[in-house]
Amino acid sequence: MVATGSPALLKRWIAFNLRQLRKEAGRDRSEVMERLGMSRAQVGHLETAERLPSKPVLEILLGFYGVSERLPDFLRIVEAARKGKNWWEKFSEAVPAWFNLYLGLETGVAELASFDALLVPGLLQTPRYAEAVIRADRDLSDTDVRQRVELRSGRQHILERQDDPVHLWVVLDESVLTRLRGSAEIMCEQLEHLLTMSQRPRVDIQILKQDAGAHMAQQGGTFSLMTFPPEMVGDPGVVYHELMTTGLYLEDPRDIAVYRHEWGHLQAIAATPEESRAIIQQALKHWKEVTT
Repeated sequence: MVATGSPALLKRWIAFNLRQLRKEAGRDRSEVMERLGMSRAQVGHLETAERLPSKPVLEILLGFYGVSERLPDFLRIVEAARKGKNWWEKFSEAVPAWFNLYLGLETGVAELASFDALLVPGLLQTPRYAEAVIRADRDLSDTDVRQRVELRSGRQHILERQDDPVHLWVVLDESVLTRLRGSAEIMCEQLEHLLTMSQRPRVDIQILKQDAGAHMAQQGGTFSLMTFPPEMVGDPGVVYHELMTTGLYLEDPRDIAVYRHEWGHLQAIAATPEESRAIIQQALKHWKEVTT
């Protein structure tokens, strides 16, 4: 993960751990300011990933927090963050500033659990389905649309990695299968792709049937729950909600615990992966009939 992780992912890990270690040591920011001889803003930048810590700063901080033995790990990750490059740099014009962090996190995630109530998730979208979805923003030019489609397709490389591919687990509301995006032909192509992907050993797709009943996720809509590799010591994961103009990142372990609990409930009430393939095939049959 350290060798291939994006700078955004690695910076977040550093900042998160510095915050957590300070809290576990019972120190407040004013004490850290005095110990480092820094302003509140400078200390804040270290704990919000806006600035990478230097070796002398890390030596002081980790000693102050009583975990000097973790210095080599921190130095290794700081160095990787300084040298790393984001694979999506060539699409920079198509990436809103608030989405940069998500792309970085997605690149380094070990398991991604996604509940989707309106659309097929981006990691499973075909290019034509993605284009139909993206064109909902009528202010985008054809160039903008093309770049965003390419970006979405590029994100899917995490499912193709030879070493340590992501485990993707999706619970998809049944209505997504019958909600037209683009054309009936595009829907056929998309559902066939879902069936193909569902056969992969590290991709699980469950359909939440219309008669599954009420669940807590209905209050917050679509969300993604990210779990990171064990080497991301102390990281509880991230819950991500995408809104129209920004992304919401939840990192408090208490919030994440609530989502993990609800995720388990969604898995339990959704159709099994085998049953879900049959549901997708039935929806595919519908769209094929529409095209004839």
